[in-house]
Amino acid sequence: MSTGILNYTTNLRDYLWEKGISEHPALKELRLETAKLPQSMMQICPEQGALMGNLIRLMSAKRTIEIGTFTGYSALAVALALPEDGEVIACDISKEWTSMGKEKWEQAGVAHKISLKLGPALESLDALLAEGQEGSFDFAFIDADKANYPAYYEQCIRLVRKGGLIAIDNVLWGGSVIDSERNDEDTKAIRKLNEFIANDKRVSVSMVPIGDGLTLAVIN
Repeated sequence: MSTGILNYTTNLRDYLWEKGISEHPALKELRLETAKLPQSMMQICPEQGALMGNLIRLMSAKRTIEIGTFTGYSALAVALALPEDGEVIACDISKEWTSMGKEKWEQAGVAHKISLKLGPALESLDALLAEGQEGSFDFAFIDADKANYPAYYEQCIRLVRKGGLIAIDNVLWGGSVIDSERNDEDTKAIRKLNEFIANDKRVSVSMVPIGDGLTLAVIN
């Protein structure tokens, strides 16, 4: 039995990528192309994409929301796991970055599953609620501007059904959440949400040290 976290070296990570995940060719190409961008750290790691895909399969999910799409890796990972009539509503503000994803979504044959909503995510989520889609989603992934994390969470609580799952990225924020000298707005927003979810009786929570920290909150 292990009581700590394994030292995740580069060599061990490479082994995991080779033996522990089945990365679709379009996912790998997108990951490598995104790695060339100055903002590449915004992309989730492939082991997280594989985990999210399997969660989708385990849940037999059909309708999902993504808040923060960047170049489209996470949307593609989820879409590949969805059935043919599944749907990802992907919210982002960047036409430039998401255009990279759209090309790979087409290549992988899942573009018909992904509906891209360009514009402020809060407005897109409000529109879904106004359309009467409360409780109609199986899964939501939050990975956008950190200051709005608490607001995104509350909207997803309303949009995701009971028994559904909300996944929240960057909840360890490079370790800054426990650094008393880090008090910028993003760090404070993540700390606030982590503390809130830990005491939120509406969900059952599991925070896992994958990537930059991932919270899994199941709607009770």
